[in-house]
Amino acid sequence: MTPKPLIQLSGVDKYYGDYHALRGIDLTINEGEFFSLLGPSGCGKTTLLRTIAGFEGVSGGTLMIDGKNMAGVSPNLRPTNMVFQSYAIFPHLSVAENVAFGLRKDPRSKEEKAKAVAEALEMVGLGGYGNRAAHALSGGQRQRVALARALILKPKVLLLDEPLSALDKKMRELMQVELIRLQRQVGITFILVTHDQEEALVMSDRIAVMFEGEIGQLDDPETLYRRPNSKRVAEFIGKMNFLDGTATAEGNRIAVDVAGLGKGDIAADQAPGGMPLGKVTVGIRPETLAIVFEGETTDRRICDAVVDEVVYYGDMTYYDVKVPGVDKPLTISMKNMIGRPVLDVGALTRVAWDERSLVVLAA
Repeated sequence: MTPKPLIQLSGVDKYYGDYHALRGIDLTINEGEFFSLLGPSGCGKTTLLRTIAGFEGVSGGTLMIDGKNMAGVSPNLRPTNMVFQSYAIFPHLSVAENVAFGLRKDPRSKEEKAKAVAEALEMVGLGGYGNRAAHALSGGQRQRVALARALILKPKVLLLDEPLSALDKKMRELMQVELIRLQRQVGITFILVTHDQEEALVMSDRIAVMFEGEIGQLDDPETLYRRPNSKRVAEFIGKMNFLDGTATAEGNRIAVDVAGLGKGDIAADQAPGGMPLGKVTVGIRPETLAIVFEGETTDRRICDAVVDEVVYYGDMTYYDVKVPGVDKPLTISMKNMIGRPVLDVGALTRVAWDERSLVVLAA
């Protein structure tokens, strides 16, 4: 089924005086999509979200929502609602009064409004909490109240400005799953702003990675992770080892000679930024490298190494290993399995790798 475009930005610019905050943004977000704007602080992701909401006007270009030009349309007249980082919960009101706040000008009867509030609270897992004082809620509960207050107005687009940043790690992970479930349940478009790449990978259908007011790459999470189109994107999404190399195009294949690893032959889609020639940077993720422990065999390519650093995480161990011909140690992540030892610093070992794990980036 072909996705239906809901939000379309064409050549959108935003200036604050001489500062160019958004630079010619072209972007389409589809109906029913969980979409994330990801990037470092100051990259323009919140400015873009506020532009969609109508809190910021565009300096140039066109913003369309549901086929209508949003030029001059105020936030309260747009089919959007926003959940802020601070939640903006009124502590002197009850949970039900907070959720009902957006309905104060709604023509429905008191009974109909109460029913809508109860349904919204049930939707976010807070059924029966209506009479509770808002100030007595936990951080996760306050976040759910903010979601219920936004959803009760039945917007076509829910805008989420780093809504989980104030929560502890365990609660963040729980709420990530809850937001995914909620988005599927209500079926409306969610647009999330976050600087947390793991959060974006877990929750999104598609992600736009932004740098300095521009979109560096727009793709689904797996493509972004496995096939970043630049070193900048690769550095921001997860952990990546970078090695010097040279590349030669051979038809629809690429011959690469990678420092410390040797020569290989890879597919053209392993150079997502375009077919490279000459000096290149080659990326390889820590989990696609492997320590070959004593007694183990493998049919993958092998190179010798010396353990330089060991960081034990319980379920995983991260090794930094020195490989001949490479100035900087390579990072390898290994699952801790029964019977598998944790190596000591200084141990001699072997590292296995596969040509299919390489990503070639312009140097």
